[in-house]
Amino acid sequence: MAHKTFISYKYSESQNLRDEIIKALGEDAQFYKGETSDSPDLTDTTTENIKKNLKDMIWGTSVTIVIVSPNMTKSKWIDWEIEYSLKEIRRGDNTSRSNGIVGVVMKYNGGYNWLRTETIKPDGHKSISTDDSKLYPIIVNNRYNQNPKKYFCEQCKTVDVLTGSYIALVNEEDFLSDPQKYIDNAYDKCINISGYDITKTK
Repeated sequence: MAHKTFISYKYSESQNLRDEIIKALGEDAQFYKGETSDSPDLTDTTTENIKKNLKDMIWGTSVTIVIVSPNMTKSKWIDWEIEYSLKEIRRGDNTSRSNGIVGVVMKYNGGYNWLRTETIKPDGHKSISTDDSKLYPIIVNNRYNQNPKKYFCEQCKTVDVLTGSYIALVNEEDFLSDPQKYIDNAYDKCINISGYDITKTK
C-alpha cells in the first residue's frame, strides 16, 4: 500500500539523492508531497513563508524520509521538519497523526563509514555503531527507543535494525532497491507508536 511521503534533506548536498528516491518510488511517486526540482525557489522569502509552505507539504503525509548526509546538521530546517512531522496537528475537522520516519544514509566517498561502522560480535551477529555527533538530537533520541525492547539476539542484546528504533537508519543502496519495504516499516511503527518512547521536540 502506498503512503503519502515527504523528504527532508539538505539541498546543497542531497538533491541528487532526493531525485533518485523519487525515481525509485515509481508509480508511488504520485504520493510524494515534498519539493521537486520544479518547485518554486523560496530562498529569498521570509522564514514564516517557508514554514507555511513546509507545513502545507508535510501535513497529511504519513511517512517522512530524512536524507542523512555529512553536513545535514548545518541545515536550519531538517530538525524542524522532523519535529513537525512528529506532531499531531489539527486542521479543521481533521488531525494528522505522527509520521513514521526513516533515515536514508547517503553514500559518501564510496561508503558509509563517515557515519556508521559494522562489527561482528562473538556470536556472529552484526552490530552497527553510529556517530551520533553527526545527527540531530531528535534523531538520536528516537533511536533504540522501542518499549519494551525486543532483542533480535538475547545473548548479545542486539535489536532489530528496523523495529528496534522509531527512526531506523538505512543505507541509500538498500533503500533505493526496495523503498516500499522501508516506507511500510516506518508507517507500521507510526500506527503502533505506543510501542516506542517518542521524543517529539528538537
